[in-house]
Amino acid sequence: MKRVILFFALVILAFPLEGNAQRSLSRNKARRQQALMSRQWVADAREKYEQAIEEEVFEWGNLKLKFKAITYGEKPADGRSLYISMHGGGGAPTAVNDQQWRNQIHLYKPAEGVYVAPRAPWDAWNMWFQEGIDELFEMLIQAAVAHWDVNPDKVYLMGYSAGGDGVWRMAPRMADRWAAASMMAGHPGEASQVNLRNTPFMIWMGENDAAYNRNTLAVKHGAIMDSLQVADPVGYVHETHIIRDKGHWMERIDTLAVPWMAKHSRNPYPEKIVWRQELVARTAMYWLAAPSDECTHGATVIAERKGNVIDISQCDYSCLTLYLNDEMFNLNRPVEVRYLGTRIFKGRVSRTSENLQQTLTERGDLRYCFPASVEVKIPSK
Repeated sequence: MKRVILFFALVILAFPLEGNAQRSLSRNKARRQQALMSRQWVADAREKYEQAIEEEVFEWGNLKLKFKAITYGEKPADGRSLYISMHGGGGAPTAVNDQQWRNQIHLYKPAEGVYVAPRAPWDAWNMWFQEGIDELFEMLIQAAVAHWDVNPDKVYLMGYSAGGDGVWRMAPRMADRWAAASMMAGHPGEASQVNLRNTPFMIWMGENDAAYNRNTLAVKHGAIMDSLQVADPVGYVHETHIIRDKGHWMERIDTLAVPWMAKHSRNPYPEKIVWRQELVARTAMYWLAAPSDECTHGATVIAERKGNVIDISQCDYSCLTLYLNDEMFNLNRPVEVRYLGTRIFKGRVSRTSENLQQTLTERGDLRYCFPASVEVKIPSK
């Protein structure tokens, strides 16, 4: 009964009259509507994923992500942490990958949080970064927020061996979802680290782990992270650990990654965003979104906000959508957008129920429920 009342309260407050979704809202009314929509979203997600939690499997199309979850410690006042821990294996028989999964279930033990070890949907070398894993991880995070009261700003990604391969790719690809990430004994392949500007990142590798040049590549990419941080000292928080006299198995020295990650929380609204498309494209990153038909591998945006001004210094798209809220901007005053120093937009941007509902539905993240947005066209070079 309470849920029915809440639903009708949401409808009345958010949409008092037909066509009023576009009506401009005050800051306080937008906050109230966001709170109501968020509570309804949690209730709906809890019901939506109830069976998946009970059966320990998420499904996306014909893909299945089985998982085991263990809860550690007392729940903090701001919600639990979530650790997604990806197992090793790869292009091996199913039984081998199943054994690797069983090992991963108890490999790490956070002092607090929900530790989830998923079973990869594929038995392949790229088992953790094929197309479709993004949607499965999104479902897992949403279910964790709704079912286990996980704080969406305390979600961590980690993985060993083939799972480490996945961290190299998925940490940058879904950088706006993670509070921090840690790569153990994996191969970076084609992955770029530029998206990790706001995602603390660890590299763990045995000194003698020479198969596929994993050890030398770990050193190389650690140096890349060093150079990125030198050029941008506020961003690219990272540590590189090459464990002396160890091979592919680091004898659990890498468990130190867990308390290191736990010290970090996600900033969903960073002042600066570096967003480069990986092999599997995503249409949004933090407070930016790009046209889906233009999201191709390597397409890059660099944008920075200060006060009520957004400066875009690089953009490979014809247009961008900028999502805005009152934590980032004073929406009672004009917002200015500049591209390569030239103003391309200036004006007041309205808060609306439609923006709140659309962004919460599309992003599936309580922190990416934005009351306002503006689309800007990027001048041709």
